[in-house]
Amino acid sequence: MQTDETTPEPDDDDEPGMMPLLAAAELQDHLMTVSNDLERLQRLLDDAGEALSMHFYSAAGVVQNLLRRADDLPPGCAEALRQVGEDIAGAVTAMQFQDMSTQLIAHTSQRLRNCQDQLARDTFGDDEDGAAVVEIAPLRPNPVTQDEMDAGSIELF
Repeated sequence: MQTDETTPEPDDDDEPGMMPLLAAAELQDHLMTVSNDLERLQRLLDDAGEALSMHFYSAAGVVQNLLRRADDLPPGCAEALRQVGEDIAGAVTAMQFQDMSTQLIAHTSQRLRNCQDQLARDTFGDDEDGAAVVEIAPLRPNPVTQDEMDAGSIELF
């Protein structure tokens, strides 16, 4: 019988359907790398969200102060400032994308952690204490039902 050199022969000790130890370790490394990347993405989104919020609220405050002195402004400026205020309000609403992204990243990270833990437990056995701890998988399949953002259509959880 001729065998393919890229497919390792199963050991007599291997149970049917069990992943080889090396493949399981490599898969677990990939899962951990993805989890770390998601954590880094979360930090980037948080930093960008904080910076955008600070600047938008500052700009909105300037617009409000100018509108309070609308009588002193040249004709047409008050209307232009109202439009800028509406645009800023729209941008703040769009920033709720960061909230939805945060929820999706946390949900995905929890699912990945569950996969990592199950893989470790099932492939490598119990830990030193005798019972491997497995992160609980999220109960809901998706925490964010929204897949687009229009003014007035944002759902927060």
